[in-house]
Amino acid sequence: MPADTITNISCYQFAELSDLKVLRQRLLEQCKANELKGTILLSTEGINMFVAGLREHVDALVAVLHAIPGLEGLKPKYSESAEQPFRRMLVRIKKEIIAFGVEGIEPAKYTSPRLEPKVLKQWLDEGRPVILYDTRNDYEVKLGTFKGAVIAGIDSFRDFPAAVAKLPPEMKHAQVVSFCTGGIRCEKAAPFLEREGFEHVWQLEGGILKYFEECGNSHYQGELFVFDQRVGVDPGLHETAWSLCFACRTPLTAEEKTDQRYVENVSCQYCFKATEEQQRQQIEARHAAIRAAVTPLPGSVPYDQARPLNVPEACDRGTLLDCLCTVMAHISREEWLAVCEAGGIVTDDHTPVSAQHMVRAGERYRHLKPAQCEPDVNADIRVLFEDEAIIVLNKPAPLPVHACGRFNRNTLQFILNTVWHPLRPRSVHRLDANTTGVTVLCKTRHFASLVQPQFEHGEVEKHYLARVQGHPPHDEFTCDAPVSVEAGKLGGRTVDETGLEAHTQFRVLARHADGTALLLARPLTGRTNQIRIHLWHLGFPIVGDAAYLAGGVVGETQTLAVGDAPLCLHAQRITFMHPLTKERVTFEAERPVWATV
Repeated sequence: MPADTITNISCYQFAELSDLKVLRQRLLEQCKANELKGTILLSTEGINMFVAGLREHVDALVAVLHAIPGLEGLKPKYSESAEQPFRRMLVRIKKEIIAFGVEGIEPAKYTSPRLEPKVLKQWLDEGRPVILYDTRNDYEVKLGTFKGAVIAGIDSFRDFPAAVAKLPPEMKHAQVVSFCTGGIRCEKAAPFLEREGFEHVWQLEGGILKYFEECGNSHYQGELFVFDQRVGVDPGLHETAWSLCFACRTPLTAEEKTDQRYVENVSCQYCFKATEEQQRQQIEARHAAIRAAVTPLPGSVPYDQARPLNVPEACDRGTLLDCLCTVMAHISREEWLAVCEAGGIVTDDHTPVSAQHMVRAGERYRHLKPAQCEPDVNADIRVLFEDEAIIVLNKPAPLPVHACGRFNRNTLQFILNTVWHPLRPRSVHRLDANTTGVTVLCKTRHFASLVQPQFEHGEVEKHYLARVQGHPPHDEFTCDAPVSVEAGKLGGRTVDETGLEAHTQFRVLARHADGTALLLARPLTGRTNQIRIHLWHLGFPIVGDAAYLAGGVVGETQTLAVGDAPLCLHAQRITFMHPLTKERVTFEAERPVWATV
């Protein structure tokens, strides 16, 4: 190690400390005498510190701390940096060494069971069913987290109790491993989870820092936010290129700092306030890019298609032919046999696979379809709003959101990937191919992790307009019919008394002379085809619905063709919490012609 290399330590210890003013002065003098910089927090509940300096001076400070009753077991975590990451030395007395604000949680007296990093890695390697719960703040999670982790979605640790209250009830019976940067927050978070009724809770010993030291980046995606000028470290605990916006404290990549809205010590793209004219110009530019991307429609030009096929557990050790017939039962066995004999099912390296080949669960194959052309769609996509976190669109119809059936390139997702490249906007809720109106996408995985749970937890307010056949007897009514779990004909659902709970509120807006009525629909749950199924079940099918027909009949058409009479269902308005501002925002799409009163 070069003589001028800076040693960084971070550590905490819950212990009953006293004479804090005397201890504060002693530690401050020790640090200043040895040119150490950083922050030490003292409380009657213990100590929390981040300090950096030459190794010999850091070791001298640790020796002083080990001599204090209650701190004998203090275990610092070490890392190195080329420069001093702190500007000054602070020793402060606080009520809590980690602000939580919940009475009765005392880590010096009780903490939840600790899980060593190597044991957690082993569990994840084995595929053990555990839930990883990230207790950190959103700006920290932006840099990285464990694959599949549940994100608390908070700006401050004081918000943690409210976040726990929103977790699904079934999580209380699961195996939960809480984690944070160095472990200190979990000393309070894990016991709080136990107090709230979570039955099997562990805290990751030493947090992500210790996991990096012992296990590297296995099962972890990205980097780790640290609370000093380094901002981020990689799994080797080396400083990375992240920096902080001076104005809003958002972590920024080197690429984000090249954005024209980034002005050092002033703003970045996340806090920059665009004028109305700038916003208008940006939306006009997007519309021009969309027109270019859909002229001609991307699926109208013949192309060789390779559709993925993943072998489910139910098909393990069966034949490829049996697997194909199970996964895509709407295609006959004879048709699949002909596909296999023609070499149409291949491995990733394009080796043909015979119909009698034994498949294993989890294997991936490809279904080759040469010179494919897709049906036309309505690609008149309109941007309602865009910032650094979200994209809000008025989706036309017919236009599938994701690849399915006959559609692969003529989809909203494919078009948006082209227009917003290299970003891949993430849809955070469902909108049927035949349904028009407001749809929300997020620009990154991080922002999607903050918005999507709002839909799952029923925190999003959604207003739909629907024109139905018949006049409901009451101006206001509800439907609580459960919706089937399994997809049936055309991939849709139906009413099933053993299905998923579903609730929709309806209000009549107008009764028309032609025997139809215009309704406002508010789905309180988010089941597939929920509004369409509930109105069909009540005897008022939506005008233009080719799947849920009058008389309780299921039709033969899933996605309408361009020029067909429209499905009269429109997502008019949506309200949710913006992932950046944390404020409730509302977006509304213009009414279609059929919805004018």
